[in-house]
Amino acid sequence: MMKKLEEILEWGGVKRDIIFLILSVAALLLSILGYSPLPFDMAWIAIILCGVPIILEAVIGLVTEFDIKADVLVSIALVASVIIGEDFAAGEVAFIMQLGALLEDLTVARARAGIEKLVHLTPRTARRISFVPSGASHGTPSGTSEEIIPAEDVRIGDLLRVLPGEAIPVDGVITSGETSVDQAVMTGESLPVDKGPGDEVSSGTVNQFGVFEMRASKVGEDSSIQRMIRLVQSADAGKARIVSLADRWATWIVVIALTAAAITWLISGEIIRAVTILVVFCPCALVLATPTAIMAAIGNATKHGFLVREGDALERLAAVKKITFDKTGTLTYGTPQVTAVVSDSDKLSWEDVYMYAASAELNSEHPLGKAIVRSYKEEMKHVPAAPKDFKMLPGRGVQALTDGHRILAGNPELFAESGIALTEEMIRKAEIFLTKGCTVIYLAVNNGIAGFIALSDTLRENAADTIDAVKACGVTPVLLTGDHKNAAGHIARQLHISEVHANCLPEEKLNWIDSYEKEEQPVCMIGDGINDAPALRKACVGIAMGKIGSDIAVDAADIALVNDDIRELPHLLRLAKRMMTTIRLNLTFSMTLNFAAIILAITGILNPVIGALVHNAGSVLVIINSALLLGWKEKP
Repeated sequence: MMKKLEEILEWGGVKRDIIFLILSVAALLLSILGYSPLPFDMAWIAIILCGVPIILEAVIGLVTEFDIKADVLVSIALVASVIIGEDFAAGEVAFIMQLGALLEDLTVARARAGIEKLVHLTPRTARRISFVPSGASHGTPSGTSEEIIPAEDVRIGDLLRVLPGEAIPVDGVITSGETSVDQAVMTGESLPVDKGPGDEVSSGTVNQFGVFEMRASKVGEDSSIQRMIRLVQSADAGKARIVSLADRWATWIVVIALTAAAITWLISGEIIRAVTILVVFCPCALVLATPTAIMAAIGNATKHGFLVREGDALERLAAVKKITFDKTGTLTYGTPQVTAVVSDSDKLSWEDVYMYAASAELNSEHPLGKAIVRSYKEEMKHVPAAPKDFKMLPGRGVQALTDGHRILAGNPELFAESGIALTEEMIRKAEIFLTKGCTVIYLAVNNGIAGFIALSDTLRENAADTIDAVKACGVTPVLLTGDHKNAAGHIARQLHISEVHANCLPEEKLNWIDSYEKEEQPVCMIGDGINDAPALRKACVGIAMGKIGSDIAVDAADIALVNDDIRELPHLLRLAKRMMTTIRLNLTFSMTLNFAAIILAITGILNPVIGALVHNAGSVLVIINSALLLGWKEKP
């Protein structure tokens, strides 16, 4: 029985509420004018359409969970008004309560509509290949036929082909071909990962270069990209702690209202005063105060690139004292840039090493190769010479002919396979850069060691201004990273961060956060990698970099910064505090209005009709005040 009642209440949602409200307001107008084409007061239409759902919800709450909330007192007021013949008052209470519910639903819908626009990660199509009988392939290679199908039609075991630049449609295993895959969406890795036969690939990641074929292993809702998409579905206000407080107040208010109504009836002998007390005592504005403010703030945060997964996350964020930042991918772009060029040959200068490396990498599709070429153009102010006989060696590097010289550029595995030994001096020099988190590309000219190029991450634009703005919000920034102490210290100095903890393993990050919490300094953790997930979950509030962050990190966080623009972080901090101010104003206003109306009702100044107008107008004002958060932005 209860299940059927719940299904009735869920039917139609916002559209149902709008239809019911239109019919109800027309009926109430006719009731005021005293016109009724039916054998009963037209206000009964509002009572049935808007009041019955309220009563049903109250019954369900009481019977299934013995949950006493605002709808219980509203239901009692509705029934009492009908019993004493105040049909218009009952219809008016029901109508305004339904109007308040609609405004709240529209606030939620607006917030979610913005969230859904943020995430467009699901690949739309896939290239499915199948084998065809000999002679029937019509010129297609290897006797195969290729068809483009919707990604949702891919089934486990299907053989797919992925071209350069395309997003991988589903999770699977490469069966043939070699390439590099940009896995920033799923793993947070700033550099693409070399892939070959037998390696796993995830949906939503991007094939950088090289055609490959793969066998689908996880499709539909099981694919990796759906972990991010499901965040949209989970972006709900939930129940913040203040909502629970309001619910507890609502329970006491029900008891106080019934007691006050009974005493007033006994003393005055006028039941209409008792019914008026029940009408004005309904804690509608009190209960609406917090969730409407939360959802409006979520809508505001959405417009600034934040996907809020937990309703009380903003409430907790308003109380944080420290923000701990991961370095790579959070304060930095995760984009490599040449930081050093070292020559290991008496015959070659560092400029020569730089020139040969840039020339060899000129046609490379690998981000490290592109970074070398880009940095060379910026520093040397000219384009390197085009190479000849260029060959990409996936997972190793490149080889090419430049100015008649055979150039090899790549990792130690490439040199080992080519029979070229790295000198101890070069290894020692390279180790210095490796310990700072740099990536090293070795170079050989005519089978002889020439030198190496070190690349490192680049600091995010306006990162220093963001840190300064965070401090202005009264929050202390902390650098909490697993990087080398020297690299962490260098970044911290650039960003004016005085508190730095480097070389941190995941469990050590947890320990630091736990120590801050024990000192009553709530922490907000911002990170992007899988190793940040435990800290994101442990912190009072976890914010994950949603664009390049790993799915595990995003799933562990309370909030995802979808576009990775950390400049919006100070706005989020100020918004959280503004939201709490709005909630306090709402609670204060609703309680003051309630008690003022009660006094007027006890003295007989208010009747049920006027009492309903005054009280429910307060509910609408609370919702309007909360809705102002949707477009709020602190003026500079």
